[in-house]
Amino acid sequence: MTTDAREETGFPEGEIAATGSTNSTEFLPHPSCGLLVPSNWITNATPHERLDPRPGPRASTEPGIGGRLKDRPSDFIVEEIPSYDPSGEGEHIYLGIQKTNMPHTEMLGVICRHFNVEEFAVGFAGMKDRVAVTHQTVSVHLPVDRPVGELKHDRLVVMWAKRHTNKLRRGHLRGNRFVIRMRGIDPMQVRTVKLRLEMLAKHGIPDYFGEQRFGYRLNNHIVGRYFAHAQWQQLLDEMLGSRGAPFPPHQLEVRELYDRGEFQAAYDIWGRNDQAERIALRALGRGRDAAGAVRAIPGHTRSFWMSALQGAVYNHALSQRVRDGTFGAVLRGDVAMLGGSSSVFPIAHDAPADELAVLESRCAAHDISAAGPIPGPGMLASSGLPREIELRALAACGVEDAQFVPPALDGAGARRPYRIMMRDWSVDAGVDEHGGYIRVMFDLQKGAFATVLCREIMGKIVGDGAA
Repeated sequence: MTTDAREETGFPEGEIAATGSTNSTEFLPHPSCGLLVPSNWITNATPHERLDPRPGPRASTEPGIGGRLKDRPSDFIVEEIPSYDPSGEGEHIYLGIQKTNMPHTEMLGVICRHFNVEEFAVGFAGMKDRVAVTHQTVSVHLPVDRPVGELKHDRLVVMWAKRHTNKLRRGHLRGNRFVIRMRGIDPMQVRTVKLRLEMLAKHGIPDYFGEQRFGYRLNNHIVGRYFAHAQWQQLLDEMLGSRGAPFPPHQLEVRELYDRGEFQAAYDIWGRNDQAERIALRALGRGRDAAGAVRAIPGHTRSFWMSALQGAVYNHALSQRVRDGTFGAVLRGDVAMLGGSSSVFPIAHDAPADELAVLESRCAAHDISAAGPIPGPGMLASSGLPREIELRALAACGVEDAQFVPPALDGAGARRPYRIMMRDWSVDAGVDEHGGYIRVMFDLQKGAFATVLCREIMGKIVGDGAA
């Protein structure tokens, strides 16, 4: 899948979610690409190896304890920790939203329809999981003389509303608070989980992008690569056709309609929630060429493709650092990031031993961490061995630094810490009407994935291909 709706895990109804379980669907390496997907998925592509963009090796050397996540939305609760409070005045109304089992794009649609605004009028600090109960802030550009009215929805509740002077932007939050119930685990293992959390609190967690970033077909980064190279036809073929990444069998008919050039027929039966696919098909059906069809897709979706490509590069580089045992260390040539901020500074590739020793001490104290690549023209460059690792990651993803520039990329690039620390954590266990569980609670900085932390404890989560 290629739409930004798949920031959350988005398997079709009746399939198994990548980090949860709705039935006993079996996951196996697909013969066309080797990636772990539901065993009944298909593709007309000829066999060829594909890069797995998902989290790589675990930092933990202990075997995982197993279990399941997201059996039901109430087992996965996320609450934003805001950067600031709205002032009470201004043309933007801030809404405290609770959504339950709702994709991000559906939430945007509900809000846009209620306030009769276009999507660009809505702001948010971050996208949240679909199979979850999430508490987050959303802004709507709405002049003060416009009526607000009561928003009623069975899976979305407005808990508060207050005005502010500016639109809420990506990253306008300090972090997120998670309350997660792990199922399919003996509650008596709570002591083991506590010990694992103590180790993670001491040494840190690899800050992988979770597999949600890459879509339920694990191909958002591939679409991003085609977009970066301006390969419009290949992009549409991957997104809409039958010869790209594996897909659920029920999509075969509509994808083969696209292959035959029957764009209107494909549009008529494509899933209603697959907005990018429908927009592209409608544009093709109206006679637009491949480039025009891609341009018709909303800008935030195109940005998400590039974000997935950046995430694949970063995950590949971090995987190597975990294998080397250096994800929690600083090396000569690294770019270091101050803990709790986005401030970075380079470490010279020929830094003297006494200077490196001071930096290593600061790293051990969690004051700084090595930071991996989010490629773009504004990204501070590394050198030496860290740069070699990053170049290999770019090559594995089929791109170079030159592809991460405008107009394909609408950001400047950045650095992301290879290691994150959790805060204010606790763990308990119990039994409810759904059976036994172990519950973990913790805070993570913005951009970090709770499923990655859980994977360090659980090992291979149901549907997660990387053990």
